[in-house]
Amino acid sequence: MAEDIGSPMDRFCGSTFWNATETWYTNNPDFTPCFEQTALVWMPCAFYWAFVVFDFYYLKASLDRNIPWNKLSVSKMLVNLGLLVITALDLIMALVKKGGDSELPLYDLDVWGPIIKFVTFLLIFIFIPLNRKYGVQTSGCQFIFWFLLTVLSIPRCRTEVRAAADRSKIDDSQQPSESDFSWEEYMYVSFFVSFTLYCCMLLLNCFADGQPTQTKYQRGENEIPELSASFLSRITYQWFDKMALKGYRNPLEEKHLWDLRPQDSCSEVMPIFAYHWNQNVRKNYKGRSKTEPKAQFSNGNVTFENPHGEKTGRKKGMASIMPPIYKSFGGVFLFGALMKLITDTLTFAQPQVLSLIIGFVEDQRTDPQPEWKGILFSVTLFVLAAAQTFILGQYFHRMFIVGLRIRTALINAIYRKALRISNATKKESTVGEIVNLMAVDAQRFMELTTYLNMIWSAPLQIGLALYFLWQQLGPSVLAGLAVMIILIPVNGVIASRIKTYQIRQMKYKDERVKLMNEVLSGIKVLKLYAWEPSFEKQVLDIRDKEIATLRSTAYLNASTSFLWSCAPFLVSLVTFATYVLTSEANQLSVEKVFVSLALFDIMKIPLTVLPMLTVDIAETQVSVKRINKFLNSEELDPNSVLHDSSKPHPMSIENGEFSWGDEITLRNINIEVRKSNLVALVGTVGSGKSSVVQAFLGEMEKLAGVVNTVGKMAYVPQQAWIQNATVRDNILFGQQYDRKRYNKVIDACALRADIDILSAGDLTEIGEKGINLSGGQKQRISLARAVYCDADLYLLDDPLSAVDSHVGKHIFEEVIGPKGLLARKSRILVTHGVTFLPQVDSIYVLKMGEISESGTFDQLVKNKGAFADFIIQHLQDGNAEEEELNQIKRQISSTGDVPELLGSVEKAIKLARTESLSDSISVTSADSLMGTGSGGSLRRRTRRQNSHDSVASAASLKKKQEVEGKLIETEKSQTGGVDFAVYKHYIKSVGIFLSVATLVLNFVFQAFQIGSNLWLTKWANDENVGNDTGLRDMYLGVYGAFGFGQGLCNYGAAITLFTCTLHASSRVFHRLFNNLMHCPSEFFDITPKGRILDRCSNDIHCLDLVMPINIRMVLSTGFQVLATIVVISMSTPIFLAVIVPIALLYYFAQRFYVATSRQLMRLESVSRSPIYSHFGETVTGAPTIRAYNVGDRFIEESDAKVDKNQVCKYPSVIANRWLAIRLEMVGNLIILFASLFAVLGGQTDPGLVGLSVSYALQVTQTLNWLVRMSSDIETNIVSVERIKEYGETKQEAAWELEQDKDKPKHWPEEGRVEFQNFQVRYREGLDLVLRGVSFNITGGEKVGIVGRTGAGKSSLTLALFRIIESAGGRIMIDGVDIAGMGLHMLRSRLTIIPQDPVLFSGSLRINLDPFEIKTDDEIWKALELSHLKSFVKSLTAGLNHEIAEGGENLSVGQRQLVCLARALLRKTKLLVLDEATAAVDLETDDLIQKTIRTEFKECTVLTIAHRLNTILDSDKVIVLDKGQITEFASPTELLDNPKSAFYSMAKDANLV
Repeated sequence: MAEDIGSPMDRFCGSTFWNATETWYTNNPDFTPCFEQTALVWMPCAFYWAFVVFDFYYLKASLDRNIPWNKLSVSKMLVNLGLLVITALDLIMALVKKGGDSELPLYDLDVWGPIIKFVTFLLIFIFIPLNRKYGVQTSGCQFIFWFLLTVLSIPRCRTEVRAAADRSKIDDSQQPSESDFSWEEYMYVSFFVSFTLYCCMLLLNCFADGQPTQTKYQRGENEIPELSASFLSRITYQWFDKMALKGYRNPLEEKHLWDLRPQDSCSEVMPIFAYHWNQNVRKNYKGRSKTEPKAQFSNGNVTFENPHGEKTGRKKGMASIMPPIYKSFGGVFLFGALMKLITDTLTFAQPQVLSLIIGFVEDQRTDPQPEWKGILFSVTLFVLAAAQTFILGQYFHRMFIVGLRIRTALINAIYRKALRISNATKKESTVGEIVNLMAVDAQRFMELTTYLNMIWSAPLQIGLALYFLWQQLGPSVLAGLAVMIILIPVNGVIASRIKTYQIRQMKYKDERVKLMNEVLSGIKVLKLYAWEPSFEKQVLDIRDKEIATLRSTAYLNASTSFLWSCAPFLVSLVTFATYVLTSEANQLSVEKVFVSLALFDIMKIPLTVLPMLTVDIAETQVSVKRINKFLNSEELDPNSVLHDSSKPHPMSIENGEFSWGDEITLRNINIEVRKSNLVALVGTVGSGKSSVVQAFLGEMEKLAGVVNTVGKMAYVPQQAWIQNATVRDNILFGQQYDRKRYNKVIDACALRADIDILSAGDLTEIGEKGINLSGGQKQRISLARAVYCDADLYLLDDPLSAVDSHVGKHIFEEVIGPKGLLARKSRILVTHGVTFLPQVDSIYVLKMGEISESGTFDQLVKNKGAFADFIIQHLQDGNAEEEELNQIKRQISSTGDVPELLGSVEKAIKLARTESLSDSISVTSADSLMGTGSGGSLRRRTRRQNSHDSVASAASLKKKQEVEGKLIETEKSQTGGVDFAVYKHYIKSVGIFLSVATLVLNFVFQAFQIGSNLWLTKWANDENVGNDTGLRDMYLGVYGAFGFGQGLCNYGAAITLFTCTLHASSRVFHRLFNNLMHCPSEFFDITPKGRILDRCSNDIHCLDLVMPINIRMVLSTGFQVLATIVVISMSTPIFLAVIVPIALLYYFAQRFYVATSRQLMRLESVSRSPIYSHFGETVTGAPTIRAYNVGDRFIEESDAKVDKNQVCKYPSVIANRWLAIRLEMVGNLIILFASLFAVLGGQTDPGLVGLSVSYALQVTQTLNWLVRMSSDIETNIVSVERIKEYGETKQEAAWELEQDKDKPKHWPEEGRVEFQNFQVRYREGLDLVLRGVSFNITGGEKVGIVGRTGAGKSSLTLALFRIIESAGGRIMIDGVDIAGMGLHMLRSRLTIIPQDPVLFSGSLRINLDPFEIKTDDEIWKALELSHLKSFVKSLTAGLNHEIAEGGENLSVGQRQLVCLARALLRKTKLLVLDEATAAVDLETDDLIQKTIRTEFKECTVLTIAHRLNTILDSDKVIVLDKGQITEFASPTELLDNPKSAFYSMAKDANLV
């Protein structure tokens, strides 16, 4: 029998290998035994051998070791052993029973079959202990192998069972049979035992092995389940179910999140990236020897080399980040690319199967095929779709991981670089720009990685689609392609227009936010001046421009959307028209129509993505350039400062020359600081004192000389650098807390009183840049940090400038001076004060960047050189205290004859007598802390009895402190769903009519689309078209008309939608901003500016741009899904039965996802900002960080913040995949049922079947988008909620009232002020600040108000302007109760010169007269009286001189004069003068006093005095204490009474 067999395979088996009649052309299909035993067994084996390399890779990459033996691994070993035994037995039995003497011939199959199986099983057997040893808990290749083997063995089961039945028939037939069935019987038993074992192995491979005992990183109880999930659980993301469920039940919080996978953490990603980066850097230097460069900045095990290189190495160009990125993360990326390739191929299999299904239905009428084929086609379609789903899920997951890792690597590389860039580099870019590298450019990489593979995948898909289309329609395809290609540049043009508009819109948005930032910063001043309307108008004007730009963008967007909706239609129209018109023979058949439509559909996505991708890549290119430029920029030279301990003195500079990167700043510098000496650097402003300090730190570029420091450094910068942390953390600065030492430092730095005032003591949180501290407090904390650090060398850059003189004296004595805490240290002090100079060991005088003289105080005074000039100049500034001057006088007279110096001192002493501070202690007034007028809220926390040493009370305090220390209300991160009220609010803003119009247009659009498709099927089914050209043209025409209708509706829908959403966001913004302007001033005290700005920029941006697109997508996808269901039900009504369960599945997936994902996104955005703010803080504080040498700690903090952000980011990426897999499976079920019912339902119209299946094929994507977009809407509607919340805050009283119009034009005409038992508090729940104040001031009186800090002086003025509303009693002005007036009426009729001069960016004119109601002459007059005329005349732009933000380009004195000019322009009967404490020098102060005395002669003037001498000539003095008036009389009367409080103040100030 074996001789006549043809093919080699037939010979191999000894029987037929493939028999088409038995397998395909039959009603009862079956494979031949030979096929079952070869092909169906070898396919899985071949698969495993091909992919076993991945198993090896996972062994190598595993971070864990040693999984203990457990039931699972033992069972696997045993089952596998069983299989090995059986296959070996098969081989032995074959050799024994067949061949040789037996009549059964021995075929190759009998030998090779078992051998191939045996080797494969053996390989798997070896991997079981290997995986155990290397801690690999699950293997995908093995799972797929067992799965394939089990599934492909099923046909053989059937065959074997049948054969056994046949054999038993023969045995039962009682005929004596010659044949011996022992071999067949053996094979039967052997196969079924093997098959059972296959099933066991498949089952065992569904679970993951136990936990490894040795892990590289500690695994917490919160570890991510993915690490120990089985392969099956990984591809279905079943391990994420727990989180989805948890998130659905109650909102997720940070504690619910899992730890990061070790592979994604900074500690794993960074070393790899750094290794490749350093290789790349080295390659770039030809001149470099192979040795490692000496100076490297390292952190743990990550060392980044400096690509800027030593000055010698010849450079071949920039080191780029791209090669290291490829090398570090390329592997995973390539694996992803492989998956993408597989899915692309699967995509094209679908239209082929579709054409088979259509063929099957077409044959139903004429020559029906067996039913099993139809079922087979449907199942194949489902399997293809499902395979695609799983592989794509893995692909996206892999890409996201690569993106996250690249982002981690870049953020950290940028951070490490920022810690060591040179000053020249720092000058080139602002902190904001450097932070942007991290926030924008690194982020862009992450967004791109997911789509990067489209570069090759899109052309591949287009090419394949064209190839298959050509098979269907021949050359006519080119016509369709031409349309697609023509549309690309059209879209490109529109896109570039949109981009210009976007840039313009961003510009307006920035302008608007900048202006709002200023308005919010100066809101108190705006309220005092009643200037809100003017600024509100400015903001709204910009907003209107912005809306106009957005409107243009909307029209363009609508046209692109119109083009894209028409594109597929146009393409098919042109193609089919060309096809039928080119030749009579070309007839459309149902199969051609639907296969072509499916292929055109596949082409649509790559064609859309390609142009977008090119733009994205171009943008990323820019990002790469920017990051490269930064990473290649110059670094500080770590060798510029030597640490040579053989030198005699701990700090010295010899013949130093230094520059800040351009011209030489310091030359011929020779300084030495002996051990435990105090050296002072003095000199005029700009003489280079701070530069010398920087030179010691190695911050300047050293051009010549030697700088040497030995020992640990501490540095107090001139501008204190304060971190956003608690006061205590700022002082400890990463060191251990030692209570005794800490308390000593605090007392020495005079911080005790300030800490007591703070709400939570030293656990009070300080805002960014020390926002809630005064300058003096920041400086003292900065000093305390240095003292606590207990270093050997101290560089103190003018630490006493920002503190008051008596505090300065205390600090000098307790800390810096010869008896202070630092007496044993070597220290350099930069100072402007003369007082302390006699006590220092040596003085260096700097002049123009050189040292002009040096020596002790006595030597320098005798020299009569630069130092004597310095002292004289210092005395003329006149801001020294009398007692200081006396001390200097004694010092100088003891040194012998220096008469001209003594003369200057005498003069200065006279001057100092006339003025002194009334607030003799705790000058750092509490106002600066709370941002309120004076510390109303602080006084109730009475000075704590010195409890800082009793531990018991400390514990109870601690809880209380932590609560109180938060000055700022924490931002509520909304949790849970969004109320329906919010949607209602939004729809109301949109307008009901427009909402309905949009819905209707979308509905009509879908109707047209279904219509055109139905028309196509009718056309394809019509037999008569071939003979009748008129009929054909009619079909074509109507088809075209349908398309035209689609386009119009789409355009209409887009336009109405964009217009109405814009309308809404413009209305919402107006309402929001208007409300903000009407908020009482306390609202701004407890709400950080950043948060308000966030509502006005990000949330509004969301409404402007994000919401419209989301809504558009939801509407179109929603209607699309509806259409799909309608179409499928039309062709197979039974489908409706399945819709309900499918819809339920869908609904649950969506609900779970939305709840979890929304919360994850919120958490992620909350955890992202700390990375950037920490980074910004680091860049500004880099010199301090380097001086203390704590760079490594900061790098670790940054890494921890990035990791924490990944902890929130990773689950949200997974949530996306989790949802996608579930939704796509729902979609795949729709495909399965649609095709099954079409095949089984006896449907005979192939057109309808084609239509319903091709709709079903699209539905997976559509469903996916629908959920995503609807959940995006839910996420983004939060913006509406947040804006709504601010739109509903408590408002202050009305600005204008009807009855105001009756008031006389020049009210108040006399300026009489009367307080009647007046009480006031800052906010609900706080204590009263003024408790029943009553007094009477007649018109034109000048009244001074004095009192210690916190007595309520400022509260009095704030109450007068109704910034704080009364809590009892009333204030009358000219007999009118001010509580009954509109706020603007009241405020515009009073004038105030506030304590801190606030200016706004804009012209000088706008700053003086924002409503533009005064004439130029009036303004010039005011400028003249305020002594600014000559200054303004000297400016080129005059009154239109642009003032920088916050008035930065004017000196403080000039700003104060501008405020005076404002007051002069207003000139009302009542002037309130909140005296500037220290901002103004004496000269300006005199000018202001003089002007006020002359210009405001007839007015009532209330002065809040800080210096008593300014109010000695006033008519009356009010002395306030603890919110009550203790004295009210004329100053002379009070000074005559030695018991009065005023007298004791005057005595303190040396005035009596």
